[in-house]
Amino acid sequence: RTIGDRIGEAKASGNLGNTLKILGQFDEAVVCCQRHLDISQEQGDKVGEARALYNIGNVYHAKGKHLSWNMAQDPGSLPEEVKETLQKASEYYERNLSLVKELGDRAAQGRAYGNLGNTQYLLGNFSEAIAFHKERLAIAKEFGDKAAERRAYSNLGNAHIFLGRFDISAEYYKKTLQLSRQLKDQAVEAQACYSLGNTCTLLQDYERAIEYHLKHLVIAQELGDR
Repeated sequence: RTIGDRIGEAKASGNLGNTLKILGQFDEAVVCCQRHLDISQEQGDKVGEARALYNIGNVYHAKGKHLSWNMAQDPGSLPEEVKETLQKASEYYERNLSLVKELGDRAAQGRAYGNLGNTQYLLGNFSEAIAFHKERLAIAKEFGDKAAERRAYSNLGNAHIFLGRFDISAEYYKKTLQLSRQLKDQAVEAQACYSLGNTCTLLQDYERAIEYHLKHLVIAQELGDR
């Protein structure tokens, strides 16, 4: 501020916002991220503006998750305050998405789609969540980003469960399992086996369910995860 470096001030405000978000001080975080947004717009800095929109979305997303953790509810059956917060997150992600499309930044589009899928899932809009996660999946494949691809499969599996499409969920979870093995991520592999066990139970394929739950158990024991 002293040297009149507006872009520097914008970036510093954004960093402060992100740090306050991690500390759980969401309202202060929004103020700092909004400052980042205002200065970026004033300076015609499109990249900074996109980043600020994404960061504000993240603050509302984190706040919404934080509020809903205190209430153990299924996606969709949320108190009004939580819904409004997640709705705001979604709006900022949408604004970010249209700007990064304009900028032709595919990687940023992938991140926006993933977060839009997650917020819509929490809001109980499962069909919308699926559409966003499919976009996320396509971009992850484009970049050969196996970790993001794995997350997208997992999220697609979760959303189809709530639409009662258990067979489709099982297919997505199998892909999650395959990728977690490729990535040598045992914790995620265990999680995929657990999801597959539950899905097979819903499909009344109890033999397979037992197999998957036993695999989950073995990995949990290996990892010493009580």
